[in-house]
Amino acid sequence: MSQAPQTVDLAAEYEASGVAEVLRELDETLIGLGPVKQRIRETAALLLVDKARRDMGLATETPTLHMSFTGNPGTGKTTVALMMAGLLHRLGYVRKGHLVTVTRDDLVGQYIGHTAPKTKEVLKKAMGGVLFIDEAYYLYKPDNERDYGQEAIEILLQVMENNRDDLVVIMAGYADRMDQFFAANPGFRSRIAHHIDFPDYSDDELLRIARSMLAGQNYSLDAQAEAAMAQYIALRRDQPHFANARSIRNALDRARLRQANRLFSEARGPLDAAALSLITEPDIRASRVFRGGLDVDRPVPAQAAE
Repeated sequence: MSQAPQTVDLAAEYEASGVAEVLRELDETLIGLGPVKQRIRETAALLLVDKARRDMGLATETPTLHMSFTGNPGTGKTTVALMMAGLLHRLGYVRKGHLVTVTRDDLVGQYIGHTAPKTKEVLKKAMGGVLFIDEAYYLYKPDNERDYGQEAIEILLQVMENNRDDLVVIMAGYADRMDQFFAANPGFRSRIAHHIDFPDYSDDELLRIARSMLAGQNYSLDAQAEAAMAQYIALRRDQPHFANARSIRNALDRARLRQANRLFSEARGPLDAAALSLITEPDIRASRVFRGGLDVDRPVPAQAAE
């Protein structure tokens, strides 16, 4: 029987575990989100110390790792959940490190006897990794006596308690609605140890995100287009259904569509790579946002982000 170590070099454990790599990826992949990144670093430090304590025989129980991510749409919650799954896997807290993302429709059935099999099937897929439940508050509909969300909630609560050494559940949504959800379902609040709030991006951060998104597809903005994009962001933020980075991605997709149509209508000869990759001011300013409208092609449902 091997003897438990008497000392630990936390810096060496940090490098050997691969946590440093995950945190570097977090910094490089996500713009802004300083408070979120700090909470992830603090959680990583806690888990490294807990792992060292377990190796020395000082701790035996798996810590509660279930989490709540609150914030508006498009603030990086799903991306951070994926990175958290990798972090937990590297530290040995989950076997596989995969992420399963679901909403109410994936868990709740429409008739008697349908909900339990759906919920259990999702949980089976998520075992060994992280289950991310987006807009978790939609599970609870007390005004509808024929709703089966409560059945899914009871199964989730049981599994979160009994299988916490093999599954981490992250519940996400708007902060105020999550507070109401936890107040109505105190079993969840008692099982969730880590609450992380995701702030909205600033205008400058959204412009940096736009540049990064375009660069990832080998596109760029000229100086006038970048100025127009900055103005677009300021205008779009004050409109309904603004979804942070998600809205920026949608806007850039439409700008690329306009650029393609402009190139087809204006081209009089061969085009080089620079011409095919440049988004210009007219491609941005053609947006309805500059005329007081929404930059969408059809009406937006009330619950949609964009």
